[in-house]
Amino acid sequence: MTTDTDYHCEVDAPGRAELVERVRKKIDALGVDYIYYQYISITGRVMGKAAPARHWETQARKGVQTWMGGVTNVLPDFKGNLIGFDANAMECIALPDPDTFVQLPWDKRVARVFCTLFYSLEDPNFPGQYYEYDTRGNLKRFDREFRETHNGLHLRVGLEPEMLWLKPEAGEVRPYSGVTEPLAYHIGQFESARDIWMQVSDYARAMGLDMIQGDCEDAPGQIELNYQFDDALPTCDRMTTYRQICAEVARQRGLIACFMAKPFMGYAANGCHHNCSIWTGGERQVQDIVPGELPGMEENWMYSKGGVNEFENTEGGWLPTELGHHVLGGSLKHINALTCIGASTVNSYRRFNDYGLWAPIGANWGLQNRSCTVRISSPDRFEFRAVDSMVNPHLFCGALLKAMDDGIRNKIDPGAPESRNVTEVWQSGGEVNLIPLNLRDALDALKEDEVIRSALPGRLYEVFDEYKQDEWTRFLREVTNWDVEQYLHCVP
Repeated sequence: MTTDTDYHCEVDAPGRAELVERVRKKIDALGVDYIYYQYISITGRVMGKAAPARHWETQARKGVQTWMGGVTNVLPDFKGNLIGFDANAMECIALPDPDTFVQLPWDKRVARVFCTLFYSLEDPNFPGQYYEYDTRGNLKRFDREFRETHNGLHLRVGLEPEMLWLKPEAGEVRPYSGVTEPLAYHIGQFESARDIWMQVSDYARAMGLDMIQGDCEDAPGQIELNYQFDDALPTCDRMTTYRQICAEVARQRGLIACFMAKPFMGYAANGCHHNCSIWTGGERQVQDIVPGELPGMEENWMYSKGGVNEFENTEGGWLPTELGHHVLGGSLKHINALTCIGASTVNSYRRFNDYGLWAPIGANWGLQNRSCTVRISSPDRFEFRAVDSMVNPHLFCGALLKAMDDGIRNKIDPGAPESRNVTEVWQSGGEVNLIPLNLRDALDALKEDEVIRSALPGRLYEVFDEYKQDEWTRFLREVTNWDVEQYLHCVP
């Protein structure tokens, strides 16, 4: 059996043995009895297994076996066939990344660790190779390749995950009621949900999220809590952790933590703007956000500090550097396919079609122009706005790196910034470029974009497309309340 596979290179990587030993010391000091070995599906779900912590060294050396089709959420299509994989598909290896080990603050007997996926060593075609359906593992490699190609240049991202806190109530016109009224920035409303957002923030800090601000927003029960921006991979990991925290708080309180893009028409949707900047230099520093001994590996509390923001034009004004223009050029060239990754559900496009409620529709960029999909929200960063809170952040950031790489390599010019309100111009019959306004058009755009498809290597694109085409077909096959209200008495 060969011993020079991707799997063996990871297991034998310099420093890994020391990390594994440090985790053991944390397990013993914290009294952890069980560990979740988790990975990310193609839609952003958290998948995995649990194992007793006494087996840590064995799991860290060999990994945990898990079925290959877990990356498609082990779900069938509308015909009843498993998506992407049949029942006889082999196992793959989930190898833990020791530096992500952290205790769960709501049950301190349990910890979690993120895993990178590999084909099994017995696989007849790709023994021990990286498992290309692993979107988190792909982002790790794409980020490393981007840095190597562009002399240490790297992406730092800050996310704005909007979501709703809903409570089931019998007799309501809507199926669920929000814990707050749709009154953005009202401290009184934010105060009414204080027990919820403070519990989320406490848990988040205990798992390495440096919480920086929060507010009540424009939909029933809508609250946005933000954490410090960082390099792409840890930021995406923290988004996943944030969702898990919200789900746990909801379980404890009999609520629903809703990340669905558009639960209610006529109210703002759950966007997840990605605020992006590109840097050279800097160093990883532990943030002092929890007292005493850290309940996990200190890497969870590390953020990139310092360095040079190569996007920001330090000579003044809001227009970015020449390099920043090329990054924008790549993002704009591939904006339609990126929208498919960032707005990946049928429901995502309700957000764009509820015109005037903060969501973008313009396939262009502008300075403080919220009708544009790419907005310069501050001189030091740009905001990609056609992303919602259902996004798989690892997949999206991997795709964004591919777009940025194309822009830098080919010195793509983004053109002049759009100063008009794109929504108003379009509604009045003017000429504007629009992003896809339904999932089918977005999938067609992704199919035609080789650069963004390269962020879904091997058969990952085919499986993603199969999953999403099935979602579109299910939508077309469903009779909804709208159908009944619109057509029940339409003739004679």
